[in-house]
Amino acid sequence: MKFKICGLFNHENINQVAVLKPDYIGHIFWEKSLRYVNNITPNINKEIKKTGVFFNSITEDVIDKIDKHDLTCVQLHGDESPQFCNEILDTGIQVIKSFRIDDNFDFNILKSYEDYCDLFLFDSKSELPGGTGKSFNWKNLKKYNLKKGFFISGGIGLHSIESLIELFKMDLPIYGIDVNSKFEDENHLKKIDELKTFIEIIKNEI
Repeated sequence: MKFKICGLFNHENINQVAVLKPDYIGHIFWEKSLRYVNNITPNINKEIKKTGVFFNSITEDVIDKIDKHDLTCVQLHGDESPQFCNEILDTGIQVIKSFRIDDNFDFNILKSYEDYCDLFLFDSKSELPGGTGKSFNWKNLKKYNLKKGFFISGGIGLHSIESLIELFKMDLPIYGIDVNSKFEDENHLKKIDELKTFIEIIKNEI
């Protein structure tokens, strides 16, 4: 099971999270986000995939951020087309394509993206992208019939452990767990002890 910790922007907090050795660390490059990264992120353990999260950005901006921040993965969290995903994939970087899920989501649209990204990420649908602190109805994932692995995201915290264990009993290609706002303090900094506890429990139970 892979772990992605997203929404990191503070250098000290980034280094604290890196000690936990998650598989991915996410930096948000959408200017309206409370967790927007407006300075150069620090170097971290090369085994951790340094991920840039973008929302309807232009190709040149994504490539610029890849170079400036030494990114090894890009998460496209907006309405990007399969063709746009392919443009980024052609740079040689890993691409995660996110989709915001509600009860009316049409999983058939994923087929056109399947060949143009490495992984999917399923998050809760909201008016604005990311960090809502709410989960979508995970039972909707029964409609997913592709083989491509995906991250599960949206409102996941310590309270989600029992539900996650049940979810992983389903025959789904779940690649990893993406966490963000439920592990933050009032300054949007990650709570290291709670993250450590969460990761340890999941690793022991799944």
